[in-house]
Order: sequence, then C-alpha cells, then structure tokens
Amino acid sequence: MDLKLNNKVAIVLAASKGLGKAIALGLSQEGAKVIIGSRNADELNNTANEIKQATGNDVVAIPVDVSDAGQLSNFIKQAAETFGQVDILLNNAGGPPFDKFENFDDEQWQKAFELNLLSFARASKQVLPYMQKAGGGRIINIISGSVKAVLGNSVLSTTMRMGVVGMAKLMADEYGPYNITVNNVAPGLILTDRIKHTMPKDVDPEQAIKDKAKSIPLGRIGKPEELAALVTFLASEQASYISGTTIQVDGGANRAIF
Repeated sequence: MDLKLNNKVAIVLAASKGLGKAIALGLSQEGAKVIIGSRNADELNNTANEIKQATGNDVVAIPVDVSDAGQLSNFIKQAAETFGQVDILLNNAGGPPFDKFENFDDEQWQKAFELNLLSFARASKQVLPYMQKAGGGRIINIISGSVKAVLGNSVLSTTMRMGVVGMAKLMADEYGPYNITVNNVAPGLILTDRIKHTMPKDVDPEQAIKDKAKSIPLGRIGKPEELAALVTFLASEQASYISGTTIQVDGGANRAIF
C-alpha cells in the first residue's frame, strides 16, 4: 500500500530510542522527511545516521528538552524552517516515575504535567499554523494503555495521559474543518527500556516480562515496529477519516469492551 507520505515532513519527539526511534524509521521508510528530537544529542545524531543509512531519506536531528517551553518553541520553529512545512507531529515523551500516590510531592506532579501533558499541548499549538497553511495535517500522541485499564503505581502517567485524551478529543473537533486529524496511540507492553520501570522491583525483570506475557492473548510482548506501523498509517492519506480516537496496541491484553 502506498501511504502517500513521500515528501511529507514529520516531527517525531523523544526519538533517539524506543518507540520514537521505531516511529521515525517507519515514517522515513514511507518516504517522509523526518525531523527527530530528544535531549541526548549524541544518541539523537546516532539515530538520525542509522535511519538515513537504512532508508536513504532526509533525517534531521535537533536536540530538545520538551519540558522546557523555550527550547520546544525554538525546536518547532527550526524544524518548520528546515523544509518549509510541517505535515505530521508525533508527540512523545519519556514517562514519569512509577510509585504509590502517597509518595509523590508537588514537584514531581509538576514535572509530570510539564513533560507528559503541557509539552504535547505546546507542540501541537505551535505546529497548527503550518498545518492550516498546508490545508491539513496529522497530530498523533503516544500515551499509555493505562487510559483504558489502570496500571498499578502509574498515577502520574495515567493522570497526564487522560488529560491528553481529553485534549485530543476537543482538538479533533476544533481542527477537523482544517483537515487536521488528532489521534492517540496507547501502547500496552512493548519491548523497550520503559518496560523495566513498570515491573515489580523485587522480581527479576526478565522473569517478570515472561509472567506478564502469559496474560496477553497473543502470548508475547509487542515490538516497537508493530506500534510504529499503526502510527505510520495514522499519518497517511488513507487515515484521513480517523480522528479523535484512542487506539490500543496491546496484543489484546485489555479486556474492556469500551
């Protein structure tokens, strides 16, 4: 299937590794010009070179801390000026720590808000003028399966991700007339470094992953490229009638009907 992403310009955040890296690679494989951002400049540049070698397409690396308003604003401006347009925004950020509700102080709540909700709002707002000028666009948010089924000790993550769900729903309504779609992708257990932080601290991580896989109907942990395939489709022309929704990628782990 031709997803018609040739020469589309995509911004992918938190893209030096994990899900962001897999998504950047997937978009580049479909012909998109990809601009990646994350805090670690060395890792980011290495990722950009890997993707260039794998696909032969333009990949631009710009370091950014998405929780810093000034850095994020400069990043979006520089990204937009690189190719003269922005067609796709992939909002993504490392998750906050896991612990019991009672153990988090105001500072940790504020950090989670700035990283996992406010950064998504800021980036989305700043790309909208470019998408409106182009006559359309795609905003895709990576959140968490915890918005559908509560994950233990994920109070910071779940609270902020639920905020993103509400924001995306309202944005889809407001910007639909501009042919801008807004969707969320909610990963379940995907094989990234983040998995280790969701496991019990008193259990061997490898064994914990095997135990978790037993409760997944497909019997295994997901691969980053499997989630990236969904994101790439949502970024495509063929997904132009999908907006305001949250799609899970969890191997059937969530048994909820709605």
